[in-house]
Amino acid sequence: MFSSGKVVQLFYDVASPYSWLAFEVLCRYRNVWNIDLKFKPAFLPGVIYGSGNQPAGMNPSKLTYIVSDLTLLSEYFGVPMFQPSDLSDKDTLSAMRFVTALAEKEKEGDMLVERVSRELWKRKWRTHQDITQPASLTEAGLKAGLSANVVKEILSLSKSQPIKDKLKSVTQEALEYKCFGFPFIVCQVNGKAKVFFGSDRFELMAYFMGEKWMGPHPNKPTAHM
Repeated sequence: MFSSGKVVQLFYDVASPYSWLAFEVLCRYRNVWNIDLKFKPAFLPGVIYGSGNQPAGMNPSKLTYIVSDLTLLSEYFGVPMFQPSDLSDKDTLSAMRFVTALAEKEKEGDMLVERVSRELWKRKWRTHQDITQPASLTEAGLKAGLSANVVKEILSLSKSQPIKDKLKSVTQEALEYKCFGFPFIVCQVNGKAKVFFGSDRFELMAYFMGEKWMGPHPNKPTAHM
């Protein structure tokens, strides 16, 4: 049990590369800030359209900026990713249902959710592999350390109505926080909540929690010039 009174919820979809950056940084700071980090797999299109927002790809100028921005950010955060040649978003509904099913099975902790989410991000944003087909999800699950039997169980569970409803519920939960895109981070300190959007709000987040932001690699020794 955590006694720090600091709970951080990360709403994300593996369709979002910025969510991957936030995910890795929060994982690095989990013990540094002594936070209870909770992963909240949700569905980005549901948030985009539910909030009245528009997909970033619909604005050519914004899309050009994002391509350049991600190149620099991936270097800064130490999360190698490579922009796919096809910038059109492929449906991640099956992938996020798969992660949701795993989260429901793994009630005590998020270790497997963390590993599987990371593998799905790697497939989409680093090696540009499919994440829509059962065989692809199986491969990601096995690579993340799940047994073949567990993967089969999670795949079956991901198609069930309770899991479909759970993903909708978490997406709606994000919307109730006035979410309009991912990553969307909800920080709660002793019952007081504050929301942050994007992968560049960590300094403010640290300030809110009474902690220190030490850059993207908090455990990396500082080089002396």
